[in-house]
Amino acid sequence: MSAEPILKVRDLRVHFEIPGKGLFGKPSLLKAVDGVDFDLRAGETLGIVGESGCGKSTLGRAVLQLIEPTAGQVVWLGRDIAGLRSAAMRPLRKSLQIIFQDPLASLNPRMTIGEIIAEPLVTHRADLGKEEIRKRVQDMMANVGLLPQMINRYPHEFSGGQCQRIGIARAMILEPKLIVCDEPVSALDVSIQAQIVNLLQDLQRRFGLSLMFISHDLSVVRHISHRIMVLYLGKVMEIADRDSIYARPHHPYTRALISAVPIPDPEKERAKERLIISGDLPSPINPPSGCVFRTRCPFAQERCTQEEPKRRTIADGHELACHFDGPGL
Repeated sequence: MSAEPILKVRDLRVHFEIPGKGLFGKPSLLKAVDGVDFDLRAGETLGIVGESGCGKSTLGRAVLQLIEPTAGQVVWLGRDIAGLRSAAMRPLRKSLQIIFQDPLASLNPRMTIGEIIAEPLVTHRADLGKEEIRKRVQDMMANVGLLPQMINRYPHEFSGGQCQRIGIARAMILEPKLIVCDEPVSALDVSIQAQIVNLLQDLQRRFGLSLMFISHDLSVVRHISHRIMVLYLGKVMEIADRDSIYARPHHPYTRALISAVPIPDPEKERAKERLIISGDLPSPINPPSGCVFRTRCPFAQERCTQEEPKRRTIADGHELACHFDGPGL
């Protein structure tokens, strides 16, 4: 992996205005992403985890400028692309792609898979002829484990795992530098999940890809990621390399997420220490004061209600947004 980041995100915020109730109701502000910072290097996979509603998908789309950020910087290869209009973003789309959660719903049922995979080439590579496009499509189909002779079939003729391979081929056909994987295996069976994750890792090695891998499944994230970032209510709670964050998580939220991951060995599963958090995720329209996690944190103190913890480095490459260095450890 390159030492110099190809992507730098600084204080990224995505806020949505929610209309008030009634004729004279005041609008509210939903803070989906609220001050996120991270770097991503060439060939690296950053796993992004957290409960549903914590801002993972919104963050991924804001990085790609599919959602316009409210504030902050998204520096791609030295250029701040935050807020760029579609015309200015168009030349950059070749390098920035996305894989969606629902493999079948993300494919046009009226197009053959050859047309689906070729669509980015038709849009961005007007210099290519029909035969060259067809050859590239068939080559990419082979790269993702699809038979080239399937090129004229339609999405409904394929299984969920095969449809996700089609989505990956479409994202890969322009040979991008970054792919945002928005829960790409959550709709698939466990055995198929492993195949898709292994395919992504293989493509990453062959093409030098960088990945933002969004998921709520920490066992999958652990397998594929180099570093892991934990989000809660649009804020970063903890970020570290994979081994450090699993071996010694410092934030109570990270500890709770990891302790919920089942262990195949029954004896180890019964013996492991669990940290259970109660209650539901607060509304991002009206987040708690101070530390946003304090309403569910078993270690919350008076300071947590009044002061928002600043993200700080507690070890080499390990950053934490908590007033304490792993309370209770």
